[in-house]
Amino acid sequence: MLDFVASTTGLFGETITHHLVEGGDGIPVTSANKHEFVAKYVDYVINTSISKQFDQFKKGFDMVASHSPLKAWFRPEELEKLIVGTPQLDFKALQGVTRYDNGYTADTDVVKWFWEVTHSMTDDDKSKLLAFSTGCGLAPVGGMGEMTFVIVKNGGDSERLPTAHTCFNVLLLPEYSSKEKLQKKLYLAIQHFEGFGMI
Repeated sequence: MLDFVASTTGLFGETITHHLVEGGDGIPVTSANKHEFVAKYVDYVINTSISKQFDQFKKGFDMVASHSPLKAWFRPEELEKLIVGTPQLDFKALQGVTRYDNGYTADTDVVKWFWEVTHSMTDDDKSKLLAFSTGCGLAPVGGMGEMTFVIVKNGGDSERLPTAHTCFNVLLLPEYSSKEKLQKKLYLAIQHFEGFGMI
């Protein structure tokens, strides 16, 4: 039976019960109050459960931003772009600044195929590719032409999927035998990766 409580696991594996309303452990969830339960539970997960951590983050942010001209110079949406990035993805600019390593050059067949496949992707898939390769699906301030991006040969033709070192913006790409194989493996990799789940 479900009551108006939320349970979490403590540092030592113990179950910690949080009352969503006063006396929540004695109030069963019914058809009549299920919407209230969901609202209280979501509020707990999104706000209450992280309030201590968020308060510390906010305190630190305010220490930096309150004495900074950032508040006067930028609107909130502009500040967000500075911190998080922008959704406009210019892969032609990225192609222009990309470096190649371990035997790849801009003229290697696999590299040419990679860019052909990339330029034909939907915006959503381009964002997934960027997140797969760099850890974030948004372009940095200044655009993708300001990024460091490296495509590294990761062995000969194989059944392995592409991999990445996201901290260094490095894409490890096997030397696939055809454009079709590269496209299949690349789409499999970007559609099924998990990333850090922070953004």
